Amino acid sequence: MSDEVRTVRANGIEIAYRTWGTENVEGTPVVLLHCLGEDGEDWRGPLIAQLAAAHPLYAPDLRGHGRSDWPGEYGLDLLREDLRSFLDELGLERVVLIGHSLGSMVAAIFAGEHPARVERLVLEETATLLPVDPPREEDPEPPPGKPLFDFEVRKQLNRQLNAPDPRWRRQLSDITAPTLVVGGGPESHLPQEDMAATAECIPLGTFVTLEEGGHLVHEQRPKEFAAAVQTFLAGDAPAR
Repeated sequence: MSDEVRTVRANGIEIAYRTWGTENVEGTPVVLLHCLGEDGEDWRGPLIAQLAAAHPLYAPDLRGHGRSDWPGEYGLDLLREDLRSFLDELGLERVVLIGHSLGSMVAAIFAGEHPARVERLVLEETATLLPVDPPREEDPEPPPGKPLFDFEVRKQLNRQLNAPDPRWRRQLSDITAPTLVVGGGPESHLPQEDMAATAECIPLGTFVTLEEGGHLVHEQRPKEFAAAVQTFLAGDAPAR
């Protein structure tokens, strides 16, 4: 198990990433995609401890976050292509994708575009890929202090959530991987019924709720989230 932060050049930028369990582990590689404002370190905890025994794990910093480049352009299709190039550069042909919030949108868009490359898919507190109502502020003021991520990511994401590419939602039906959509219950700011509807758009989609998880399910309910994911990766669907 390694805590070293490595870098790889992918899709024209430097992407930083962490690895765990990559030595002498033969399970399908697992790639973890963090939410807005975080980085790959956000995944450290029970999920890593449980999965690293059976799977090589990779947790990149998305562009505009952490130690990856902050190039100023942050379209979701660019993030999808970053992921494709990242996998290509590391020789990861077929993977399990686990994404939280922003990371879940990137994972879902990638799985719809490249279904053969995703063995299983976990979407934690994912957005609908439909226009949000009410619309999000498209030019919010950044918070004071040293930025933890490029605030332009939030601005561009808000614009895309207000007017998403219809292809993203349409291609959910092209996802062939068994998919677990995890909601955090009424404590989340995202409508849980929207996540259930997203799961229904995916042919092998299942929606589960981890009550009192809120939007940060893997942080607020870490053991329960890890157990649900491990059960799912073993081929069983967690209880709804």
